Amino acid sequence: MHFRNGKLTNKILSKEKLLTRGPKVVVLGGGTGLSVFLRGLKEYTSNITAIVTVADDGGGSGVLREDLGMLPPGDIRSCLLALANTEPAMERLLQHRFKEGRLKGQSFGNLFIAAMNDIYGNFETAIKEMSNVLAVTGKVLPMTLENVKLYAKLEDEHVIEGESNIPIKNGELGSRIEQVFIKPKKAKPLDEAVVAIKEADCIVLGPGSLYTSVIPNLLVSDMVKHIHNSKGLKVYISNVMTQPGETDNYGVLDHIKAIIKHSKEGIIDYVIANIEKIPEEILAIYEKDGARAVIITDEEEKMLDQMGIQVIKNNLIDIKKNYIRHDAIKLSQIILDLVMNRKDK
Repeated sequence: MHFRNGKLTNKILSKEKLLTRGPKVVVLGGGTGLSVFLRGLKEYTSNITAIVTVADDGGGSGVLREDLGMLPPGDIRSCLLALANTEPAMERLLQHRFKEGRLKGQSFGNLFIAAMNDIYGNFETAIKEMSNVLAVTGKVLPMTLENVKLYAKLEDEHVIEGESNIPIKNGELGSRIEQVFIKPKKAKPLDEAVVAIKEADCIVLGPGSLYTSVIPNLLVSDMVKHIHNSKGLKVYISNVMTQPGETDNYGVLDHIKAIIKHSKEGIIDYVIANIEKIPEEILAIYEKDGARAVIITDEEEKMLDQMGIQVIKNNLIDIKKNYIRHDAIKLSQIILDLVMNRKDK
């Protein structure tokens, strides 16, 4: 597309220059929640580092992990596409899932990463090369390069092996999760991730499944120490819905207590919580599956204040095709305001 006097080009270059001056934000998580948030965040800064869980062992990612002995690519793929500056046709191609044959259920993007991994013989290099192909804003890094497996110990003493099994088995047993852990326990983070955390203006936990997307990132060796020692603001984005078999009947406070239990006190400065009422007809769909809205209470807010955690409340719901998601733009604006207000002091 050609525009006279290059006005469009100048406008794009001006925005890119502005984004490069944006705050350094590190986001830890996984799943759909993280990729949705990243799509909003890239509109405000290009200095983004997404540290993504690689404990996934289900679906197409699980198949590739088992067949090829590689790290699961699914959450990585979603984050790369969220931060990509590419044509819509390319995104459709990489998100395409095969419907028949041996590749049924597998996404082309996962196969793309698998091919890159095979070519370069290194998962980290494969992700970097794919980032170049997709003109990715910022960086997407796996939480570790080691082949980790996630386990959950329940309050009834049962131990569940495998990320994909946790919500299913726990849903059947009807217990609560006491603790999650990874094996090997000494899995190391990437040096690049450690540097990003050290230099961050803001470190964001979530949004994403509490025990299978957010907390696994905290289980990597010394990750909690690096986050705690960072001078950046530490923010937790609370989920807007509970997850059946994982966070049944959890409130905002329960989510935060679980994070602290798996890390240490002082790991969260702010929590961003939704107060927007969800339409009854949408809520009914989720309640059929056992999920309910997570709305912060006055009592929880008081307790969090006593813990030294400031609560930021807002209407944060975005509903598309009957799916409840966070409003990525509002979340990003809140994060940006927090960082800028701190710099002004």
